[in-house]
Amino acid sequence: MANIDPPYLSALAGAVAAGHYGRPSVCPGVVAREIRQPGLATVTARKGRRGDLMAAVRSGFDVDLPATPRRVVGEKIAFVWVGPDQWLASRRPAPEEGMEALLAPLADLAALVDQSHGRTLLALTGSRVRDALAKGVSVDLHPRAFRPGDVASTLVDHIPVLLWQLDDRPSYEFAIARSLAQSFWQWLTAAAGEYGLQFADG
Repeated sequence: MANIDPPYLSALAGAVAAGHYGRPSVCPGVVAREIRQPGLATVTARKGRRGDLMAAVRSGFDVDLPATPRRVVGEKIAFVWVGPDQWLASRRPAPEEGMEALLAPLADLAALVDQSHGRTLLALTGSRVRDALAKGVSVDLHPRAFRPGDVASTLVDHIPVLLWQLDDRPSYEFAIARSLAQSFWQWLTAAAGEYGLQFADG
């Protein structure tokens, strides 16, 4: 019997509606968007195979796996450093065959675990996004300290998150455990409320 991947269901569905939150504003200071149907998988190098894994990723996806907290983009896929010898692979939308199939050439060199249904991805930007995040993110997001491509695994109001910066606007993406996505949203509406928060659905 074929392995049929279940349809993607947002952890925010039915709990968060598209629209404006907090202080009325013509131009909201924070804009949030859920990235729907992401393809996510953890890639953990097998013992003694780190060098071979890096060579295979370079050959197959035209990118060098980062050895520090960074995000790199290769051939239709991105890799986010999670910890020593561990990365989060990301492709959007998720490939029809699934992330483990996409990463199958790495299977002998790394443990692959699909996380597509286990995490929620939120994109945040806006003129006051740093001010809002400063209320709960323990990492210094000042442009001199945190730049495009930088990654941090940290806590936001006691909620574990993996975040990275995309550009100088600035724009960020947050990967949050599915079970904590609504708690993160509640924190975000409180933190960004004074600046005006716009949520775009999908």
